[in-house]
Amino acid sequence: MKALFIGGTGNISTACASLSMEKGFDLYLLNRGLRKRPGLENATLLTADMNDVETIKTLIQEDEFGVVVNFIAYKPWEVERDIAYFKGKCKQYIFISSASAYQKPPSHPFITESTPLANPFWDYSRDKIACEELLMKAYRENGFPVTIVRPSHTYETVIPVAIGSWEDFTIIDRMRAGKEVIIHGDGSSLWVLTHSRDFAKGFVGLMGNMQAIGHSFHITSDEVLTWNQIYEAVAEAAGVPLRAVHVTTDIICREAEKLGQAWMTGNLKGDKACSVIFDNTKIKRFVPGYVATIPFREGIRRTVEWFDQDPARIRIDEDNNRLMDGILKASRQNPSLLP
Repeated sequence: MKALFIGGTGNISTACASLSMEKGFDLYLLNRGLRKRPGLENATLLTADMNDVETIKTLIQEDEFGVVVNFIAYKPWEVERDIAYFKGKCKQYIFISSASAYQKPPSHPFITESTPLANPFWDYSRDKIACEELLMKAYRENGFPVTIVRPSHTYETVIPVAIGSWEDFTIIDRMRAGKEVIIHGDGSSLWVLTHSRDFAKGFVGLMGNMQAIGHSFHITSDEVLTWNQIYEAVAEAAGVPLRAVHVTTDIICREAEKLGQAWMTGNLKGDKACSVIFDNTKIKRFVPGYVATIPFREGIRRTVEWFDQDPARIRIDEDNNRLMDGILKASRQNPSLLP
């Protein structure tokens, strides 16, 4: 079956691309050609900007795909564009949404696919909700063959902490230098992290699965950790003791806004400060045998090793250092605001 990935070389999509080819999909990757990933050489590369309408129409006019997946659509207008491009030209369109779209704060800590979608704190999540609504409207009214997938904090080539790193190496560098790092709240709230290779097993099982049309799924690990346990595992992977300071979410968000990083409110209040436990019954029902098998302690060890293997990957973001230092300074000036 022919599959088209829009994106396909990112933190989540690389593992999905690799596994889909192992499972026999004839994979096409459509992106701007800015990022290369080893192991994807056998995919057919289509280099273009998705917003270049005439080029995209030319690239896809002769093709009908069994599956089209957009890993990099964030705004409703991008989804409207895709509906226009692929209506009648694919049997299944998979939209990568986000589990941050689920109700925040949650009225119940167990998350299923029927948990309401509502996030007053994060425009990223609200945009994903709007994208989902457009796609489901197109499905109900015109039969557009959509499947919605909601990842939650999935990692392999990123450092999945709440404050201090993502694509950069800043927090590991900071830990190795013996500096303090920040954990929001008292670190006891519950969170779920999923390795990309585990996510890919569930995801590829949905590709070409016609019973999944019109459905939404989250795909996560069943391992539930506190944020204290998460940071302890990161420090262990870095090979150093953890020096953590707990700071209230409110003071983190306030100081981040002062430093020009107002997105932190969405990142915490709209996502990571809320305890979640994902019920993966639905993905296991549609993809029999799906199970996440990489515990975070092992997965983050692999991730840190991946960074360490190539000096070019070791990028320090001084904005992240300034953010952490600023929050630490503010918390010490007003100890009553500490947890």
